[in-house]
This record gives sequence, C-alpha cells and structure tokens, in this order.
Amino acid sequence: MAISLKILAPNQNVYEGEAEEVILPSTTGQIGILPGHISLVTAIDIGVLRLRMNSQWKSIALMGGFAEVESDEVIVLVNSAEIGTDINIEKAENTLREAKSAISKFPENEKSPEKIKALNEISKAEARIKASKN
Repeated sequence: MAISLKILAPNQNVYEGEAEEVILPSTTGQIGILPGHISLVTAIDIGVLRLRMNSQWKSIALMGGFAEVESDEVIVLVNSAEIGTDINIEKAENTLREAKSAISKFPENEKSPEKIKALNEISKAEARIKASKN
C-alpha cells in the first residue's frame, strides 16, 4: 500500500508520485506519514521533506507552507521547493556563507526585519544543503 504525494509550489508542480513513507518538516517538529495515517493539516517549516519508495530515500527542500493528509493522500503546498538531486551545493554553500556574513552585522538582541530576513536565508540555505546531501 502506498501514499499518493503531491508537492506544489506557485510556479511548479515539484513532485507527484507514490511513496511508502513521508517525513514532513512541520513547524512543531517532524511528522512521519505511513499508509492509513489519520487526517491532518499542518504548517510546514523551512526544512527537508523525505520520502521513501522502493527502499530508496529522496529529499526535497521545502521553503514553508502547509500540508494536508487525507485518505492515503498527502498534498503539500509550499512557497518554493527543490528536489535534492537538482540542488547546486556550491551555490547553496555560497548563499549560506553570505547569509551568515549578513547576520553577523546585526547586534545579537536586534529584531529588525532585515535581521529576520537574513536568518530566514540561513534556514533556506541549510535546508538546501541538507536536501542535496541525502
């Protein structure tokens, strides 16, 4: 028995297929989904979705959104996403270095929109790097 998985971003259908298991990066922690899972709706954090099919794991970097689980179907709506094997790791590592450099210019206790944006860029770059290595 398999789960139907769809990952949709505003500009593309990122993934559509079946999976034996899905691990979602929700805002409250990772959620494992197997066939027969109860229905739920959850917010998706910046992180890595992992799916298993034929004993092989595939990683997809997600940039926040929502997921719905209903009757062995998982629909993930995200701001953007990239399949791990499609990610240019050098570019992701450069983005991470630049974001860390930008964040170092802010005082530790500052809560400015610019600092929040830089922290968000760090999270996105880390998710892309993690997805590319799995």
